[in-house]
Amino acid sequence: MDHTDPQNVIDLFVIGGGINGCGIARDAVGRGLSVELAEMNDLASATSSASTKLFHGGLRYLEYWEVRLVREALIERETLLRAMPHISWPMRFVLPYHKDMRFEGDTPTSKLLSFIMPWMKGRRPAWLIRLGLFMYDNLGGRKILKGTTSIALPGTAEGAPLNDRFKTAYEYSDCWIEDSRLVVLNARDAEARGAKINVRTKVLSAEQSNGLWVVTLQDTDSGDTRTVHAKMLINAGGPWVEDIIRNAVRINSSDGVRLVRGSHIVTRKLYDHDKCYFFQGEDGRIIFTIPYETDFTLIGTTDMDHTALTDKPVCTDEERDYLLAFVSNYLKEPVTVDDVVWSYSGVRPLYNDGATSATAATRDYVLKVDQSTGAPMLNVFGGKITTYRKLAESALEKITPFFDHAGKPWTAGVALPGGNFPVDGVAALTQKLADTYPFLSRAWATRLTKAYGTEAFEVLGQAKTKADLGHDFGADLTEREVAWLMACEFAYSADDVVWRRSKLGLRLSQEEIKALDDWMSNAKSKPEQQGAA
Repeated sequence: MDHTDPQNVIDLFVIGGGINGCGIARDAVGRGLSVELAEMNDLASATSSASTKLFHGGLRYLEYWEVRLVREALIERETLLRAMPHISWPMRFVLPYHKDMRFEGDTPTSKLLSFIMPWMKGRRPAWLIRLGLFMYDNLGGRKILKGTTSIALPGTAEGAPLNDRFKTAYEYSDCWIEDSRLVVLNARDAEARGAKINVRTKVLSAEQSNGLWVVTLQDTDSGDTRTVHAKMLINAGGPWVEDIIRNAVRINSSDGVRLVRGSHIVTRKLYDHDKCYFFQGEDGRIIFTIPYETDFTLIGTTDMDHTALTDKPVCTDEERDYLLAFVSNYLKEPVTVDDVVWSYSGVRPLYNDGATSATAATRDYVLKVDQSTGAPMLNVFGGKITTYRKLAESALEKITPFFDHAGKPWTAGVALPGGNFPVDGVAALTQKLADTYPFLSRAWATRLTKAYGTEAFEVLGQAKTKADLGHDFGADLTEREVAWLMACEFAYSADDVVWRRSKLGLRLSQEEIKALDDWMSNAKSKPEQQGAA
């Protein structure tokens, strides 16, 4: 006999602490639903910290005729910019043109043009690129971002790094996003509005009992288990979404994911200006090179089928060499293995639509409600980081019919933590921070502003000198900041801090990272050490 106390039954239990899970949790709790979320590792520890770091419409998806997806993403760019101007900002992309540019072979556009213009032999004509950029400028409307312009490359800063065979280019706008910080800020806002966020908490099983989900959780640190009762289950497991359906919930379903690995490399800084390049290969693929963390360049991405969840995604030597050769084909100075300082790889959980290649698989999201066992379950497939907020709204459209007390959409334009300042206000906020804390260098003040926005003042507190912030772990990462991350941003280990809450791992030695990890382990056992936060 079930003696579940209705007072202890929550509305939604969310599995997965990536951008989709945290975005849904934030939207739902803001509508008055009771929400709990479990992530088996750190927030954004998988796909959501391994993106190309762009809020973009997806210019190449126009060739797949995914106009709805592109339009939604283009509209979202400016909505998101206003809500998080500290972790997202506009960037200009330079697209050099040459006559050998080719389509990726199985796009609908390439098939159509090959039929009506066979003499083009798969080449991507300049007029088609201009048409695509015209659509890109106008599909979603623009108030903040600048439109497309043309550049004569010789004698310009944009042309200086490029091989002399490139004479013209197109320049258009998209946006940068600190992907893993976006996830953390959504989780923090969800928590502030009443959601319970559990990290390092694994879902062992989810079973039906009297019309409710009984979810069994395990703390991966202590091994302790507990159960939660929920009216609806949200499966936002990312790459694990199909595994959760089959093994944790044990439901037969024909829906599945296609695991596609995207790898990136980070090199020394390859050029002096602050614009990105959109390079098109003779194999039809495209690669971005993006100014990264002031002193580096980010290059990506690949599209490779990934066979097993048990295989940790890593950038293979083959993928690294492919990216190096691709970029070197455009630059005057070849980029070599010696220039690579870091690489990372993530698995995109795309909806399995039966596409012939990883590149052609849809980037659109698919939301499926399953009531086959009684209580409802929503399975989330695919999605792009740019459309995470719209995905959450679409998810709530499917969730709210089950809850009479659910409120209306609210997230458009509502700032994330630290983002309550003007979209063009980063420089002014950085100056205010530097004036308030004169011991900050310009680079340090800029890093704190772009990480925490208006909350940078909370991070630094009443400090009058750098010494007031405690031990410096290197690269101006202080004890005070780490304690704040542990107390307020779910940080648990050094990796959480130097690779997901920041990218200071690029500047710290292995010895410094180990010292930080030791300090954090000690601080967890002595909570009073976190009092600085």
